[in-house]
Amino acid sequence: MEFRILNKDFIDIRSLDTYSSFIWSERYNHYGDFEIVVGPTDENLESLKEDFYVWSLESEHTMIIEDVRISTDVEIGNELIITGRSLESILSGRTAWQTIILEGNVQQGIQRLLNESIINPIDSSRRIPNFVFNTNNDPYISSLTFDSPVEVSVGSDIFTKVRQLCVERYIGFKITLSEDNNFIFSLYSGIDRSYNQSTNPYVIFSPEFDNLFNSNFFSSVRGLRTVALVGGENPRDETQERIFVEVSLPSGGGSGLSRRELFVDASGISRNIGRPEEVPLPIYIDMLRQRGLETLALHIRETAFEGGIDISNMYVFGVDFFMGDIVQVANEFRMEHPSRIVELIRSLTNEGFKAVPTFVTIM
Repeated sequence: MEFRILNKDFIDIRSLDTYSSFIWSERYNHYGDFEIVVGPTDENLESLKEDFYVWSLESEHTMIIEDVRISTDVEIGNELIITGRSLESILSGRTAWQTIILEGNVQQGIQRLLNESIINPIDSSRRIPNFVFNTNNDPYISSLTFDSPVEVSVGSDIFTKVRQLCVERYIGFKITLSEDNNFIFSLYSGIDRSYNQSTNPYVIFSPEFDNLFNSNFFSSVRGLRTVALVGGENPRDETQERIFVEVSLPSGGGSGLSRRELFVDASGISRNIGRPEEVPLPIYIDMLRQRGLETLALHIRETAFEGGIDISNMYVFGVDFFMGDIVQVANEFRMEHPSRIVELIRSLTNEGFKAVPTFVTIM
């Protein structure tokens, strides 16, 4: 890969195509990260600085240089190591400064979060002038709604909240750098290219096609929880009792050994914050129920494929399939599932170039 370096003013100052190694990771609903190891030459020391940007024609993601280290070693020599995260990490620099209740359309709710913390906040010093929200008109994205009100409490990390809202709905988010140097935030959903559909051309990764190798299959119920007991705010009046709500997975909570319980402390969700008057009890119960569902969504059975793939011959990444797409994956043990691409790590080391994706199985 050839990398381009941009300074803080987004001026392209140089090409970086000579390096010892690199790791370039992209993710579906998380920020990516990178590491590039080069020699500590005067040119590299002058141009590879904190808060500069790194991009490549082979990726739609732009990375921010966050860490610069010089390592000296008698055997391997001196190295300059730069690392950082993709533009999505910008959201981790903002927290909610007031309680926000999200209702109705999900995309509009996420836009409101970004408006109040980045795009058009009350405190103008919090504003990032070149940050733009790009509405996705994909019917799947635009039709998503909240089942019940969602409270974003004061102090909530904006990145964590946006990611949680996306993970629960199996959608991705990304921030790309436009030609006029704007940070473009958008939601998106991958395309189904598995055997489960007949509209799009299939994309299959399998040893049979010589495009999947060194594969690992992982399945775990260690963190699985099927039922949550959600506790609401602690009553100010001792004569009142704390409200508790039981929430189960859509597939059911199970019984006996198949029932796995979790307690969710939702005391931060208040009936008096974020609204001019006290939230009616039925709506408040719905808010607690939503918090329970959100928490259960983070405690599901984990099933994933991981393995090296050939992304340049039979199927080309960025042409035949993209981040977030659902593809067909099969290993030599006849384990075959439609799987979503949620991560792609490209690297160049002493062992050569590798492209290792992570597929999350669609159950």
